[in-house]
Amino acid sequence: MSTTAPDPQRVREASLEELHRLRLPLPPPDFPLVWEPGDHIELRPGPEIEARAACLNVVLARAWGMPPELGVQWLAEARLVDRLTPPEWRFVADADGDERAFALHVEALFALAWLLGIAMDLDPLRGAADGLMERLPDLAHGESFAAWRRRTLAAPRSVTDAARQLDLYYCLDWSLRECALRRLPLPGQLDAGAAGQRRWALEWAVVFTGPYHGAAPSWEQVDLST
Repeated sequence: MSTTAPDPQRVREASLEELHRLRLPLPPPDFPLVWEPGDHIELRPGPEIEARAACLNVVLARAWGMPPELGVQWLAEARLVDRLTPPEWRFVADADGDERAFALHVEALFALAWLLGIAMDLDPLRGAADGLMERLPDLAHGESFAAWRRRTLAAPRSVTDAARQLDLYYCLDWSLRECALRRLPLPGQLDAGAAGQRRWALEWAVVFTGPYHGAAPSWEQVDLST
């Protein structure tokens, strides 16, 4: 359900305070807001986030050595084949693609798990939590998509909490890239690539409506260039 987005300036102030606490470079004063006052906001439906998480889980399993026929069979039985992007399908079915790049999606998957309420926090100092894969479909033992959904009983986060995390990771993405450019030490385990993956998931899941927002992007349409 769509609701009025929180005050973007106050959210941004909180994001900058967090960067300051982490002793990271701050974005310039003209760094754009993610949304404008008066915009409306909603979180993608829980089943849609669950489906995206399940697809990424299979993509990661393939990157880590699962045979292609098992991945394809699981997705077909879950009726999720059409939820994969074309590059994901080519990788899962034919090993066409850079497995190292697909393996980076573990941080995007972690952010989706947080959105679903099955990961506790998105600590900007730490990578994906130990035990993450145990909270996702157990592909090795043939757990079905439906059985996983019954086991986890996802409780999606509030859209306001998701928006706050999105703004933080929008700023953090810039800050960690700046650290790489200036060869500054990082405060924790996350680098710009990992933060960008989390931002990717949050940008996809949090949908804005307003004069400066178009239609909600597909997974491959998420723009991380800013």
